[in-house]
Amino acid sequence: MTIRPDLNTLTGWVRGLTRLLLSFIFVGLYLFASPVALAAVAPSQQSIDTVIVHLGNTAGDFVFDPSQLTFEAGKRYKLLLDNPSPTKHYFTAKDFADVIWTQKVEAGNVEVKGAVHELELKPTAEAEWLFVPQKPGTYELHCSISGHTEAGMVGTITVASADS
Repeated sequence: MTIRPDLNTLTGWVRGLTRLLLSFIFVGLYLFASPVALAAVAPSQQSIDTVIVHLGNTAGDFVFDPSQLTFEAGKRYKLLLDNPSPTKHYFTAKDFADVIWTQKVEAGNVEVKGAVHELELKPTAEAEWLFVPQKPGTYELHCSISGHTEAGMVGTITVASADS
C-alpha cells in the first residue's frame, strides 16, 4: 500500500516551510542591520592608542619604563617596544598574551601574526605589537632572562573593564 499525500497537503507544507524560512531571514536581517550591529567596527579597523615601553635604559639598568601598563578591554593598542640598553631583554607576559587578540607584531622587515607570548629585543632593537585586550585583570610582566627578574626587571599590566 502506497501513501500519497494530496496536493493540498503538499502545498500546505511548502507554504509553512516558506513562512518559517522567511521569518528567519527577516529576523536575521533585523539583527544584523540594527544600529548596534551597523555601528560595530572590526577590531583591525578601530582607532589605535600608542603606548611606548623601554626595555632597560642606556645606563644598563634592568627595568621596564614604564613598569605599570594599563589598557582597556576592547580597545586597540600599538605597543612600541625598544631596547636602548647594551643587553638583550625579553618582554614576557604570557597570561596577558593569552587574553588579548594579537593583530600582528612587527620587527624589522618581519610581520608575525597569531599568538605571541614573549618578545626578545636585542640592544637597539625595536618592535611594535598591535592588539586588543579581551579580558580584564592584572597580569605579570617580567624579563625571563636569568637574573633580570631578580634584578628588578618586572612590571604589571592591568586590563580595565570597558565600562569602568
